[in-house]
Amino acid sequence: MDCGCDRKALAPASAMAAPTPARFAAVIVAAGQGLRAGQPLPKQFAPWRGKPVVRHAAEALIAAGAGPLAVAIPEGADVIAARALAGLSDIRLVTGGATRQASVRAALETLAAEAPAFVLIHDAARPHCPADVIDRLLDALGERPGAIPVLPIVDSLALADGGLMAGAADRATLRRVQTPQAFRYDAILSAHRRWIGAATAGDDAQVASAAGLAVALVTGDERLRKLTFAEDFMDALPFPRTGTGFDVHRLAEGEELWLCGIKVAHERGLAGHSDADVALHAVVDAVLGAVGAGDIGQHFPPSDPQWRGAPSSRFVEHAVVLAREAGFRVGNVDLTIVCEAPKIGPHREAMRARLAQLLGTGIDAVNVKATTTERLGFTGRGEGIAAQAVATLVPLERT
Repeated sequence: MDCGCDRKALAPASAMAAPTPARFAAVIVAAGQGLRAGQPLPKQFAPWRGKPVVRHAAEALIAAGAGPLAVAIPEGADVIAARALAGLSDIRLVTGGATRQASVRAALETLAAEAPAFVLIHDAARPHCPADVIDRLLDALGERPGAIPVLPIVDSLALADGGLMAGAADRATLRRVQTPQAFRYDAILSAHRRWIGAATAGDDAQVASAAGLAVALVTGDERLRKLTFAEDFMDALPFPRTGTGFDVHRLAEGEELWLCGIKVAHERGLAGHSDADVALHAVVDAVLGAVGAGDIGQHFPPSDPQWRGAPSSRFVEHAVVLAREAGFRVGNVDLTIVCEAPKIGPHREAMRARLAQLLGTGIDAVNVKATTTERLGFTGRGEGIAAQAVATLVPLERT
């Protein structure tokens, strides 16, 4: 069943560029609890290499030509899933069922109106999805109604009986099965509708096989490994990120002067569409830059009347949220304000405290400096104020 999430809500103005034209539909199974991974939330939504796990898989499928993409999620996970997939196009969220098979069927049913020729079904816990594997799967569907990626087994296998070896298995006849698994859409939907509800299916190839469908084997990829345990996340912690920001605003009569969220008494203030807090604008761009999220103008365009006179603290808070969604927090910020007047020294500690509050970090991680240009240039002539910031973000897992 569809959870009722508006697809448009996942695609704000700063969404990704248009993807490759759709050549298949896709389903991502993300309805499990993922408890073995030891994360504070289901592993499919946990940060991994700077993004939620499910986003890695979704982006790879979309880049390869998936559309629409149905994502089966746990009941009540609408908000966290929407955040994890924000900005991606042609996404629909579907409440999963009690079993993997039930979740996949629910997602497949939501694609019935489009009746795509082909559908790929992928596990959210497999963040990589190499394009060459997808190509091999789609090629195989020209001959067979289903195709799955597999790898040979290189270790010896033993049959177990309690704690004892009870025999050996012939590894030459066995394969490691991966996802995504590809099918002709009408065939796999019919197979799921005919599945015996009391039985448990480990994957969609089993559902297809039970319905009498021939499933081709294509060469898989070691990169398609599944994230399962806590150590799978520990060895994938992203490195700290650094971003820089620079901004300039002119001084004008009749304007208030805001710097670092502090109102400073001065005969002139900074002119701009918002409150023109040049220091906070530089900090925002530094944080956005560290997570590759563009710049302040993309998120808060000066042409948009809703931001007229807006406090720049809102921009900082937005940037911090984006950083956290990418799996990072602010480690430290170093800010330089360039002006002849006013004097920054008397306000420095208040500025540091306000910045620390907005960034969600300690005051010892925020530095505010001031300098002049020896009366050279527009700042030297007192025509405006400039600010430059450097922000270092650290992974949330290292907090």
